[in-house]
Amino acid sequence: MEVMERYYLTKERLEELKKELEVLKTQKRLEVAEHLKRAKEYGDLSENSEYASAREEQSRVESRIFELEELLKKAVIIRKSGGSDRAEVGSKVTVKKDEQLFEYLIVGSAEAKPEEGRISNESPLGRAFLGRKVGDSVVVTAPAGPVTYQITKIE
Repeated sequence: MEVMERYYLTKERLEELKKELEVLKTQKRLEVAEHLKRAKEYGDLSENSEYASAREEQSRVESRIFELEELLKKAVIIRKSGGSDRAEVGSKVTVKKDEQLFEYLIVGSAEAKPEEGRISNESPLGRAFLGRKVGDSVVVTAPAGPVTYQITKIE
C-alpha cells in the first residue's frame, strides 16, 4: 500500500500557491508562447540562442506548474491547534534551552522558515516536538552534540 505524501500548508499559503499556479497557467504560458513565436522568426533553430532560451523558460514554467499541481493535490490545511495538549502541525511551541525561551511554529516543509521560528514537521527539531506535552524534555542531536529543550507552553 502506497503512503501518500502530505504537504502541510496554512490556508494563506495555499491561496498564494493557487494564485501562482493560475498566473503560470495563463499569463506566463502566453508570454512563453510569444517568446517562442518571436524566436522562431529568427530562422535556423539549431543556432538560435533566442529559441533555446525560450525553450528553457518554457521548461521551467511547465516544471513549476507540475510541481504546484502535485503539491496542491497533496496539500493538507494546517488548523490552528488551540485546545490540544500535545504538539502537532500548527502548534506554537515555547521551549526553554539553557535558561533562554524560544518559540517555534510547527509548519509543513513548504512553509518552513527557521530564521522566523517556523520549523518543518519533518525537521529534526519539529519531529522531536510532535506528540510531546508541556513539561516534556526533548533531546535533539545537533552537529555540536545533543541539545535538550524543555517544553513550557503549547498553543
